[in-house]
Amino acid sequence: MKTKTAGRKTPLLSREAKDRTITYIMMAVIFVAVQLYLASGQAGRSFRGLLVPTCVYILAAISLNLVVGVSGELSLGAAGFMCIGAFTGSVFSILTEASISNAFIRFPVAILLGGVVAAVFGFLIGIPVLRLRGDYLAIVTLAFGEIIKSVFNNLYLSIDKNGVFLSMSAEAKAAHVFDAETKRDIIKGAQGITGTPRDSTFVICFIVVCIALVVMLNFMDSKQGRAVMAARDNRIAAEAMGVNVTRAKMTAFVLSAFFGGVAGVLYAHNLSTLQAVKFDYNLSILILVFVVLGGMRKMRNIVISTAILYILPEALRALNDYRMLIYAIVLIVMMIVNNNAAVKATAEKLRDSLRART
Repeated sequence: MKTKTAGRKTPLLSREAKDRTITYIMMAVIFVAVQLYLASGQAGRSFRGLLVPTCVYILAAISLNLVVGVSGELSLGAAGFMCIGAFTGSVFSILTEASISNAFIRFPVAILLGGVVAAVFGFLIGIPVLRLRGDYLAIVTLAFGEIIKSVFNNLYLSIDKNGVFLSMSAEAKAAHVFDAETKRDIIKGAQGITGTPRDSTFVICFIVVCIALVVMLNFMDSKQGRAVMAARDNRIAAEAMGVNVTRAKMTAFVLSAFFGGVAGVLYAHNLSTLQAVKFDYNLSILILVFVVLGGMRKMRNIVISTAILYILPEALRALNDYRMLIYAIVLIVMMIVNNNAAVKATAEKLRDSLRART
């Protein structure tokens, strides 16, 4: 739809608004398609088991994109924020499972708590980290993730009628005298946490992903988001125009940490056993691969690439030895396509022609 103003046709929606609308429509179509497939009774157990993890990785990828794509900084700390959110949410759910029996109350609180705690750590780590650039920032965030993993891997948390016991030493726990009748182990070092309520469902996770998309897309189109992108494109020019680059990038970093922590909470509430070793640097690299192969900056592309790249290995499991070969070929093809000038020019012409018709 277009309106005529002073002899010219002016679109009712801006380019950013159109992109957001297309993204929302795509998410609605995906949700309806999945629900219809589940209702048909043809969905197997493996497909059902992939739904929640796919939403978790999509959320982790789009949150990391705020730092890598929007801010233009290379961060490898995604797994660390997920780990903080996962353990925070699990501990809260286990401790309040008896007092807050309604999962529709307990789980949202756990999600918010995990996200807030991760955001606090994001702010604290962002103070020194965002003064660095390039490879140095990547190394420090990678070290942060490994430190967080090591802390939770050696952490012991128990409660009894005498109070709370917290230690990073197995010997200290063995020497501590607990009340045998009321003792309850929450975090058991390398064994992690067991007994977390399985509250994560596809519907809940999908709703959280949609909320995150709305928040992030509106942030990118806001004054603060444009300041972040201006600093990404030319830091000196942005500072010359009065942009507080440090504050702008800190906002994006904290928001990314928040949703990374939320992804960790959803991840933890889908497992029977939560262990810190699952949040190693390989997970950070995997999430970064999802972002890079999605083309960065475009949230819609990252959603699609994450879903494809996570589901593909499982879909090809019947091919045994060939599935990883096919997976590697798909990675190479996606990287070539997303970075090919001719392909980008063709896609841009197609977008312009579609906009001209609407």
